[in-house]
Amino acid sequence: MNSLFNPGDRDALARRLSELEPGAHRQWGKMDSAQMMRHCAISLGDVLGERPVKQAFLGKLITPLIRGQVFGDKPFSRNSPTDRIYVVSEPQDFDAERARLATLIDRVVQRGLAKAEGMIHPFFGRLSGEQWGRLIYKHFDHHLRQFGV
Repeated sequence: MNSLFNPGDRDALARRLSELEPGAHRQWGKMDSAQMMRHCAISLGDVLGERPVKQAFLGKLITPLIRGQVFGDKPFSRNSPTDRIYVVSEPQDFDAERARLATLIDRVVQRGLAKAEGMIHPFFGRLSGEQWGRLIYKHFDHHLRQFGV
């Protein structure tokens, strides 16, 4: 399974991120490419422990039913729901957001699986380091596909 913690997978994501352009046309959703990168950067804050996180009650109910789908090989579907804490609607600077995202990816990878172990996702709850690696990869892949890269 693909994971941010797998060097080959991480390099492939980095290459795709470098191919993303400011005027890239989205194939679904509401965000432009700079807003999408900001959205992805905000989501990395959870695994980095940048804010206190509790699992949502709805997540406690639903996650056991969808765990296999979320952490499996199948890509996320278009127009998946987004928690309001990750919504970015304000204009963003493309180059600054790409640099920010690359830096945060490096921080997550340098911290490694062990530091990701047990960090809480606001919907899926407490995750293993391996689950975090898969989830981050799938999330980024989802958004890069959104912009055709």
